[in-house]
Amino acid sequence: MPMSKKLAAEFIGTFWLVLGGCGSAVYAAAFPEVGIGFVGVALAFGLTVLTMAFAIGHISGCHLNPAVTLGLWAGGRHPVGEVLPYVAAQVLGGIAGAAMVYMIATGNPAFDVAGGMASNGYGAHSPGGYSAAAGFLTEVVMTMMFLIIILGSTNKDAPTGFAPIPIGLALTLIHLISIPVTNTSVNPARSTGPALFVGGWAIDQLWMFWVAPLLGALIAGYVYRWLDDRK
Repeated sequence: MPMSKKLAAEFIGTFWLVLGGCGSAVYAAAFPEVGIGFVGVALAFGLTVLTMAFAIGHISGCHLNPAVTLGLWAGGRHPVGEVLPYVAAQVLGGIAGAAMVYMIATGNPAFDVAGGMASNGYGAHSPGGYSAAAGFLTEVVMTMMFLIIILGSTNKDAPTGFAPIPIGLALTLIHLISIPVTNTSVNPARSTGPALFVGGWAIDQLWMFWVAPLLGALIAGYVYRWLDDRK
């Protein structure tokens, strides 16, 4: 598959992830009277990955996440020369997705970007008031488990054609656990897009949502290679 098509697929897929996941949080989580809440937002993120994995998995592998790309490299599943191009496409897709969320949201006069636009945060900007240490640990562990699930479900000995289902459900579960802690990142591209529009505190705290997911992904990649050297 030409690299240009792989990168286009990663851009489109990450655009959909941010639009679907963050969009559901901004437009529908606390909709007047009846909103979808944390459970609905968690499901929305899972569904974006599930649908894109079936749509573009055969083109690019459907990473949609710099941590996934790095973890797959660490696990021996992705060539080192494609890591940075994939990450660039994912970050640009995340920014484009956040731009679309912002443009639609501004159609409502009550919208205020200072509300966070589903940005990730800790301390005063954690939905549940969790500390930076708790947030960092959560992001490392959740990303590590996400990558172990991805590496296992895409293993050559795993049932063929079913990988998008456990991967999408895993992301849903991760959000159900960690939305109250950090608003759930496990994905630097997903975090970067909204942070650029919110600015201020979201940019100041963005470091965590790069460092922790990438660390968790690296741990998972090496742990899985040890668990199953057949890959």
